[in-house]
Amino acid sequence: MLIGEYQHSIDPKKRLALPSKFRSELKGKVVVTRGLDQCLFIYPMRVWEELAGKLGTLPVGESSTRSFIRLMLAGAVDVEVDKQGRVLIPDYLKEYAKLKKEVVVAGIYNRLEVWDELAWQTYKRKVEKNTDAIAEQLGKLGIY
Repeated sequence: MLIGEYQHSIDPKKRLALPSKFRSELKGKVVVTRGLDQCLFIYPMRVWEELAGKLGTLPVGESSTRSFIRLMLAGAVDVEVDKQGRVLIPDYLKEYAKLKKEVVVAGIYNRLEVWDELAWQTYKRKVEKNTDAIAEQLGKLGIY
């Protein structure tokens, strides 16, 4: 399970060192793609294959569905995790997420999210102000 929040840096060669806690689960290849809320998603290959399969079965008649499929699949790249646990972040994905040098890598159960550090802090403050409303909505769904 991928959980936790870690501060990391992207080096001058556009490589991001994955948190050591996650490296055994993410060894080999991973998929990096555009995420939601202007972050990047990093998926273990087995999780990506399952998600891509589901996306591939969605009906393409609705504009919003097509857009989401394009966002996730066309923006995806499979990358090798090197021996030091680093992955290369392509320029187009760095630009999409507005990543600078300092980033936050957040474990979100079955994927990682990579955020610009300032954007993550801003997002977190906004969400933390709404925890009661979020918990209420989750309660209605029987989750919390």
